[in-house]
Amino acid sequence: MNQSNKLGITPIPALLREQAIPAFFGILVMSIYGIVDAMFVGNYVGTNGIAAVTVVNPIVFLIAAIGMSIGIGGSSIISRAFGADDKEKAHHTFGNQITLTIGLALLIVFCCSFFQEPVLQLFGGKGNILQPAKEYFQIVLFGIPFLAWAMMSNTVIRAEGKPKMAMLVLLIPAITNMILDAVFIVGFDMGIKGAAWATSISYVFSASYSLFYFIFGKSEMKLRVKSLWLELKTVAEIFSIGIVTLARQGTISLLYIVLNNSLHSYGGELAIAVYGIINPVMMFTNSPVLGVTQGFLPIVGFNYGAKKMDRVKEVISAALKYGTGIAFLIFATILTFSEKIINLFTSEPEAIAMANPALIIVFLATPLITTQLVGSAYFQAIGKAIPALLLTLTKQGFFLIPLILILPRFFDLQGVWMSFPIADVCAAGLTFWYLKRETKKLGLEEKEEEAAAPNPSPVEK
Repeated sequence: MNQSNKLGITPIPALLREQAIPAFFGILVMSIYGIVDAMFVGNYVGTNGIAAVTVVNPIVFLIAAIGMSIGIGGSSIISRAFGADDKEKAHHTFGNQITLTIGLALLIVFCCSFFQEPVLQLFGGKGNILQPAKEYFQIVLFGIPFLAWAMMSNTVIRAEGKPKMAMLVLLIPAITNMILDAVFIVGFDMGIKGAAWATSISYVFSASYSLFYFIFGKSEMKLRVKSLWLELKTVAEIFSIGIVTLARQGTISLLYIVLNNSLHSYGGELAIAVYGIINPVMMFTNSPVLGVTQGFLPIVGFNYGAKKMDRVKEVISAALKYGTGIAFLIFATILTFSEKIINLFTSEPEAIAMANPALIIVFLATPLITTQLVGSAYFQAIGKAIPALLLTLTKQGFFLIPLILILPRFFDLQGVWMSFPIADVCAAGLTFWYLKRETKKLGLEEKEEEAAAPNPSPVEK
């Protein structure tokens, strides 16, 4: 049996676990890398080092999101092509993904190398943060094309129904980075430059592994020269779906511009460093829910392509149930151990005093995040780009950015932290309403198909 065909046969609870657990571990290790990276920088470089990384990371991931968006857009097509047994379309899409990812990533990195300082200042790299941010950014730029390739290939491997292999694409750079952080930052005393080299080299390792897999591994995808030539129809279809991811990351980058500048205005460089502590903690604790969402995507895409709507509805319900339960446990953990978590990153009393209440406030609406993630992922998986785009932008674009601009005028720095749970509540409510409305349509479509089908004869009965 082709591994991808299992997506339409295996019972949903077991299949969701099979897909989600490797995705969870991959994201978990990547988030652990983020935490370890912040711990090394915080303890050996200082709070300005954390602030510098906080400024650079959204720029890096905005560029790398090109690969992610091409990967998710193409993988949605590939999942549905496998479901419809159209392997030629799947291979052709993959070839176009390769050309788009490498070409666009190199072009944007080339442009960014000429405008480093203005870009860093736009993202909050001001005062004492600017110089370490420049040192970090100059080195990390080298690794960004490799990161873009790794993000694209990861989603393709997952679309093949091989979550464990996709997990390794995420595990390899995370583990490499943690080891190299210790070597460069502590062993060689390279400071912020050591953190940057550790990050860039880890991206190269990840990209190399995924390339090796496609050439020598048991991939169902084939690297064909003729498929590398771009076809307008295929490119348009990739971006019509992938634009959701790119828009989301673009909105997140806009959020960072607003957020970092607001933090600097109301709390100075220390406030940016505090968010640099909160953000990796958020990624780490949310990794199980993100794993459920990643596992959910190929299952929905395959079964929707195969017109198995009962399985589509079942996996939506299962993802919401499992993800929300996990999110409640995350919320309880943060409330219980918030101060101990902060102490891992810094021993500076001012930073601890600011970070502890901020961490609790930011996580107040954590139990609702599953609804946001699963709702937008559903429409992305079935190729409905506009609803996916709108729901993806709901939290950051429609609620969080306006709240960060408004609330600090009344509540000072506290208003920045309060914006996060309020945005979560609003986004979850809107997403739940829209998802419930659309899943009802799936039931109506099934009834219409049954009514249109010829009645069986008495003999057939």
